[in-house]
Amino acid sequence: MSTLGGLKDVTGSNQNSAEIEELARFAVQEHNKKSNSLLEFARVVKAKEQVVAGTLYHLTLEAIDAGKNKLYEAKVWLKPWENFKELKEFNHVGDSSLTSSDLGAKRDNHGPGWREVPAQDPVVQEAAAHAVKTIQQRSNSLAPYELLEILLARAEVIEESAKFDMLLKLKRGNKEEKYKVEVHKNLEGSYHLNHMQQHHSECETQ
Repeated sequence: MSTLGGLKDVTGSNQNSAEIEELARFAVQEHNKKSNSLLEFARVVKAKEQVVAGTLYHLTLEAIDAGKNKLYEAKVWLKPWENFKELKEFNHVGDSSLTSSDLGAKRDNHGPGWREVPAQDPVVQEAAAHAVKTIQQRSNSLAPYELLEILLARAEVIEESAKFDMLLKLKRGNKEEKYKVEVHKNLEGSYHLNHMQQHHSECETQ
């Protein structure tokens, strides 16, 4: 049961359910009406729900704007017993250069090869967070690692998994460190840190 006012993730198959997708499509349609836009819904990236008088869904979704994949955050208020549905917010949060098939680790018509992806993409953020967590677990340091910035992110889809190649700037105590990491994501949505290496740039400026 959800607690009143509590925000929780919609996980697993529920996030990709027809109901969540319908809400995301509704958000795009309502935004198009209000702003006279022509966005085309692509996929749901992340979904959270909050129990209010009904349910307020916090959706991160991808839509196509003039041929470019972009990320948006939307809030949809739902009261099923009144057949009530309203778009509360809809904001552009960044660009996405990968499709749902890429980030969901499903095969499609894209050929192999690394492509740069936006650091602000939620899936890239999740992959980076997993890398930091694993680096912390493998370290014997008592000081926690904190992700400061994703300096570079690339992705490639191979067979049944997506690979993320990233350069991360981390903070441990009062010291900043850079790590090159490779994270795999499988069809079930599980992440695995396949490779990590501390990065030292010879031409780094202080």
